[in-house]
Amino acid sequence: MNQKNLLEVDWSKIPAPVDDGAAAHLVGKTIPPISQVATDDTSVTLSTLPGRSVVFAYPRTGEPGKIALVDDWDMIPGARGYTPQTCAFRDLFAELKSAGARHVFGLSTQSNTYQTEMASRLHLPFPVLSDEKLQLTHALNLPTMAVAGMTLIRRLALVIDDARITHVFYPVFPPDRNAGDVLAWLKENPV
Repeated sequence: MNQKNLLEVDWSKIPAPVDDGAAAHLVGKTIPPISQVATDDTSVTLSTLPGRSVVFAYPRTGEPGKIALVDDWDMIPGARGYTPQTCAFRDLFAELKSAGARHVFGLSTQSNTYQTEMASRLHLPFPVLSDEKLQLTHALNLPTMAVAGMTLIRRLALVIDDARITHVFYPVFPPDRNAGDVLAWLKENPV
């Protein structure tokens, strides 16, 4: 399938993911001391960040006009929607910060090189972390899916307070509403 427009999606034609319980164990977990390369040329260790952080994870970034990873990508529940999700976090970034998020990060298993191009193209005000070696994914036992021989993180968002996960948004659908849902939760649960 050719991805002509990554932002305009008719979500009624995309299968919604179901809550399979794969993220139920995350609330209360401590983030392990694992460093990850970020798109702003830094190394980020989430476990060392004081205060509240928001991390939204997604399976994979698409590129306009490029062929999808597999022909039926859009029919895999929860696969489609990185660009709408990320652009919503970009557009609500200042509000998320005002609502108490000291840090906002995207997270995927794609390479930093791939993510850096996307972060520049989408003008992101926050870094995206690469878990290409699946260290954080395995350490937290994040929900994953296997597609085309790759392990991809299922779409979710974490609220982390002083290295402890305090809230999980999972499953996330439609992806373009995730940032607004996180913002509403932050406002209702101030630090």
